[in-house]
Amino acid sequence: MAFLNSSHIGSEQKQLFARGQYGGDYHPDLKPQKGETIVSEHWTSSAFANTDLDMQLKIQGVDHIVLAGLVANTCLESTGRYGVELGYHVTFLKDATSAFSEEAYHSAVDINWPAFAHAILTTREFVEKLKN
Repeated sequence: MAFLNSSHIGSEQKQLFARGQYGGDYHPDLKPQKGETIVSEHWTSSAFANTDLDMQLKIQGVDHIVLAGLVANTCLESTGRYGVELGYHVTFLKDATSAFSEEAYHSAVDINWPAFAHAILTTREFVEKLKN
């Protein structure tokens, strides 16, 4: 990365999501299984930028993405916006998402996501839609 911003520098210093550290490994229930696709790791906010995610999704015929996790106002928002630009239907799970402050969470969920997302649901609402 040629131009680090304050977020990159802070993440690097704190070793956020570093392998072997808290949050840096797969949750035991979510470890990739044999034969599953593993997308290259992203180095900034969007999971699409500088990765093979778009290619892997297109190869598999995926046109809907569902986003949850960290961080609502940076990684998830950037990935969602990029996904819309690439033509995906984007759903956010607002109760399976967090941020580093309540203000950041609400700015993403209540202000920014509605400007571009196709759906903003709770996990329960999403599961109900899957059943129908």
